[in-house]
Amino acid sequence: MNSLQFTALRTIWIKECTRFLRIWVQTLVPPAITMSLYFVIFGNLIGSRIGQMGGLSYMEFIVPGLIMMAVITSSYSNVSSSFFSAKFQRNVEELLVAPVSNWIIILGYVGGGVTRALLVGGLVTLVSLFFVELQIHNPIMLLLTLVLTATLFAAAGLVNAIFAKTFDDISVIPTFVLTPLTYLGGVFYSLTLLPEFWQWVSKANPIVYMVNGFRYGFLGVSDVGISTSVAVLIGFNVLLFTLAWNLINRGVGIRS
Repeated sequence: MNSLQFTALRTIWIKECTRFLRIWVQTLVPPAITMSLYFVIFGNLIGSRIGQMGGLSYMEFIVPGLIMMAVITSSYSNVSSSFFSAKFQRNVEELLVAPVSNWIIILGYVGGGVTRALLVGGLVTLVSLFFVELQIHNPIMLLLTLVLTATLFAAAGLVNAIFAKTFDDISVIPTFVLTPLTYLGGVFYSLTLLPEFWQWVSKANPIVYMVNGFRYGFLGVSDVGISTSVAVLIGFNVLLFTLAWNLINRGVGIRS
């Protein structure tokens, strides 16, 4: 990467970070408040009646999944709304005519989404410390799963923004796809509680591998193989980055 491309990457990333930090009350605080309600309702009130899950208290069990929920939502929404706004205001054309590689554009926007997701994840983790004493079983797996998940959904948000034609289009996927998949991704329950057939069906949900990989990093327990989780994350990242590059290269949803 030459100095021109590096400067472009840094500029896009700084612009993206400045964008969400300027309105941090709207972009960073709400996820922390929402997750606090989950901790109170599901962890304290319902969890005390459920008892243990996978040999752990219910609160301990759900914390990694709730952090992952916040990371997924933040990374996806940041990139989808930002890139679509650039399309809507037609300033994305400035990037297209600049001597900047399409990969740099993708990495800049994704980097902004990942940064916001990591900040939100950190805030939710701090909030969780008021409810449960967290332990870290495998810090490498923890960070790897966190970064790969944030990167994956930032890239997915970019793909959504490329196809979107109206502001309503960028809310369709989070509402009708991401939310159901997240709630069915093992955040609030162990897959071992399901009948064998539904366990296999659940394993078709990629979020299952993200939540369980992250839970393994914290607690050392997982319903799926750790190597499988990493492979799924890497595979989807490659797929979405390639798709985003191909769409921008062809000008889909951008050139008119």
